[in-house]
Amino acid sequence: MANDIAVYWQPGCTSCLRVKQFLADHGVAFASHNVLEDAVARERLAALGLRTVPVVTKGEAFVFAQELDDVAEFLGLPKRGARLPVPELAQRIEALLEIAAAMAGKLPAEHLQTSIPKRERTYADIAYHIGQISVGFLDAARGATLTYQHFERRPPADLSSADVLVDSLTGIHADFRSWWTASCKHLPETLNTYYGRQPLHQVCERTAWHMAQHCRQLEHILGQIGIGGGPWLTVGVLEGLPLPRDVWDAEIEPPKDA
Repeated sequence: MANDIAVYWQPGCTSCLRVKQFLADHGVAFASHNVLEDAVARERLAALGLRTVPVVTKGEAFVFAQELDDVAEFLGLPKRGARLPVPELAQRIEALLEIAAAMAGKLPAEHLQTSIPKRERTYADIAYHIGQISVGFLDAARGATLTYQHFERRPPADLSSADVLVDSLTGIHADFRSWWTASCKHLPETLNTYYGRQPLHQVCERTAWHMAQHCRQLEHILGQIGIGGGPWLTVGVLEGLPLPRDVWDAEIEPPKDA
C-alpha cells in the first residue's frame, strides 16, 4: 500500500478511532494527523475544502471516513459483511437511549463539567451527545439533514444537575419510539447527511454503533470515578455492531478518580 495515505482525526471522535483501527487491521501504513494539535493539518483540510473529520487522504484524493465501506473502496480493501437489519438496529437505539439515561443519572454534580483529556468535552457533554446522535438520525429520516452540528451540540453551560441530561435522553427516546411506530413500514431508502446522500440502513447502523461507543465511554467514566450499579451494557446490546476494539484513543483515556 502506498505510503502517502493519511488520516485526519481528533481525540474522542469514535469514527476517527474506528478508521485508524480499520487501517491498522489491514496492515495499511498511514500518517496520523490530530487536527486539534496540528495547525498544518488543519490548513491542509481547509485547502481541500473540508471542515470535518475523520478524513482519509491519498495524495490529493480524499474520502470521508464515517463509513468504512467508503474507505475500503477508496483504498481497494475488502468491504464489511452483512449488517444487522434496520428493525434490530432500531431496537438497539432504543435500548441505548434507555441505558444512557440510566447512566447519566448516576453522574455526580461535581463531575458534570469534568473534561476528558486532550478534548474540550465534558462528562455531561458525552451523555448529552448520545441523545443528539439519535436526534440527527431522526431529523434526516423526517426529511431534513443530518449535520455535523448535531454532534457539536452541548447541554446548558450552567448545568448543575444530571436531571437535565436524563430528561433530554428520555424525551428523545420517546420521540424515537413514536417515529418508529409511525414510520417503520414506509422508511426512506436514503437520507441527507453532511457527508453526502447515504442509504438509511448505513446511517441507522452508524447511529447505533456511534451511540454504543459513547455509552461504553460513559460506563467506563462511571467506573473510573467509583460509581457502582453496572454493568449497564450487555453483550446483547453490543453484539453485531461494528464497534472499535478500544473504548478511548490511547491519548485521552480518563485517569482514575478524575
